[in-house]
Amino acid sequence: MSKVIKQMQMDTLKGIFQDVRDMVFVGIVGLDATTENKMRLDLRKKGVRLHQVKNTLARRVFSELGIAVEKPWAGPTTVAWGMSSVAELSQEIDGLRRKHDKKITVKSAVADGSEVAFERALKMPTRVEAIGRVAMLALSPAARLAGALRGPAGIVAAQVKTLSEKKEEAAEGAPPAAPPA
Repeated sequence: MSKVIKQMQMDTLKGIFQDVRDMVFVGIVGLDATTENKMRLDLRKKGVRLHQVKNTLARRVFSELGIAVEKPWAGPTTVAWGMSSVAELSQEIDGLRRKHDKKITVKSAVADGSEVAFERALKMPTRVEAIGRVAMLALSPAARLAGALRGPAGIVAAQVKTLSEKKEEAAEGAPPAAPPA
């Protein structure tokens, strides 16, 4: 393959992966064409794209894009990307791996431009879960403060209510006062 052709392929890969920060590297070996096409179409409906890459060119492109990937460059490599987080993508790929036993192997994952183990990517929170956790952590001190303020205030309010009820009972049981003359 000439240098010009390789450079054109690398430019194409740069264009494809320029804005991609979350991806999973898989090896797809042994699937027949019909099954693989159906799998790709199903993934496309869910927003996941697959692209088979030449390892040497992909390694260069990813290093130029600032994505440090060392592990997956043995055997045929297919890059999967899409969805809102690497956790959702990993869960989807894990489902495929279980469905097509031994024909799809997961090599590695990239989360926000850094290589992570696939098992760790599976356990990461999805984007929605992460936002929920941040919101919970931000609201937690305010909830504690409100609880701390309501606790003593509730005790005082209960005591005031008890005293007012005792005064009402005492006023009801007393004889009516004589009208002034």
